[in-house]
Amino acid sequence: MTMPAQEAAPTAAERRAARRANQTAFNLVLALIASLGIVLFLVVVVVRPDMEPRTVDYVAAGEAAQGAVDETLAVPDLPEEWRANRAELVPDPSDGVPRWEIGFLTPDGQYIALVQGLDANATWLAAAVKNERAEASVRIGGLAWDVFDRRTVPDPGNHAYILATIEGASTVVLHGTADDAEFETLAAAVAEALR
Repeated sequence: MTMPAQEAAPTAAERRAARRANQTAFNLVLALIASLGIVLFLVVVVVRPDMEPRTVDYVAAGEAAQGAVDETLAVPDLPEEWRANRAELVPDPSDGVPRWEIGFLTPDGQYIALVQGLDANATWLAAAVKNERAEASVRIGGLAWDVFDRRTVPDPGNHAYILATIEGASTVVLHGTADDAEFETLAAAVAEALR
């Protein structure tokens, strides 16, 4: 028994539909390859700006800010390898404690923030040290500094290590990712600046 010609071979319409389905998949693959080629071209050709961190003259910023407050602002004298990437007086913050802030990049490429609370209270200090209890107290530059080592805390951010002291009406908190020696260098310079 022979099959009718209609059942044995696909119809012209079925062949066209199969060819269109194959072309759609083929065109999709070509478009994907072309898109990836354009992205690769842009990554190679586009000029990227120098990624050098910005540097701020924190000494000049401190001199300018000093006229706005009665308390002596901590403007530490540090070696040239230390750079500041920000320095500002926050005169009217939401927590009610005006503060002087400097962000330092250390010679080893780490970060230490100097935050000087003016007429700060115990609540402000507790928040600044992440509500941790001091592990120890050390004397650096003639001042007693409380030590908060949070390096073992999961994801401590820029509060991996903290030193805090109170001198007169100033509460100074140093926090960052640097090693102990760099913290001691900054703490000694801050103590000198507050005298």
